[in-house]
Amino acid sequence: MLQHEPEPAGARLQRLAAHYAVAFSMTQQEFVKATVLAREQLIAMADALDLRVDKGSPAARLLAPPTALDAPPVLADPATGHELHYDALQTLPLTLAQSTDAAPSASQVAEVLAAGIQEVSNAMVEDFRLNDIVRMVLETMLRALGARRIVFCLREVKTERMTGRFGLGEGSADAVRALAVPLKDADDLFAAVCQRGADTLIADATEERVRARLPAWFLGSFDATSFLLLPLSIKQRPFALIYADHERPGGLVVDDKVQGQLRTLRNQLVLAFRQAD
Repeated sequence: MLQHEPEPAGARLQRLAAHYAVAFSMTQQEFVKATVLAREQLIAMADALDLRVDKGSPAARLLAPPTALDAPPVLADPATGHELHYDALQTLPLTLAQSTDAAPSASQVAEVLAAGIQEVSNAMVEDFRLNDIVRMVLETMLRALGARRIVFCLREVKTERMTGRFGLGEGSADAVRALAVPLKDADDLFAAVCQRGADTLIADATEERVRARLPAWFLGSFDATSFLLLPLSIKQRPFALIYADHERPGGLVVDDKVQGQLRTLRNQLVLAFRQAD
């Protein structure tokens, strides 16, 4: 596909399928379908990472949708079809032991995140359930960061609020019910983070200057003294948010390497939503 224009490349793939499909224990149709799926995954990942290539370059051929080679993919609202309801879900049980005696070192955090990234990558090679990927990402972050709890929030299309849907850790059930971010409220710190798409770590929420910026709904329902916000967006539109907290100031260790790994996990989750649409 790098070496041929779209139409010749299609014919070439058909010939390759006829020659090699049997060796992979596949039919010719399955062989071709696999190449199409691979391209779709590559396009989604490139878009999630905001990668751009020169028009007319060999790489651009791979980033053109298989069904419309001369036009970019048209995406529906990313939250459509994934509007979950709390009553229909159970809070995920805590399956990973957490230590509150001491914050993990940056190297320990990075090691656990690296293993989790590989685990999620392996799970996404074949057919997967979106909820399973969400759970894997949350478990990885909870275990790596040594967080007290972690919550996955999803945008409600009708109300334009980011509300809790899944949770892990101590008190996560209450946090899932309480988390409700009004995305159109410019004065809400959480909403501003979502709209900017900026990963944000509040190391000490007890500081007066920080506390003054926290929304009333958070101050009334949460007792976190440090927390991390990881917004998820598609085409610059926020559709989900990952919230993790700790009971101690500075309890969440996030250096540059860890931040990059958290971004990778987030992009894997964005890709999972893209593929599920």
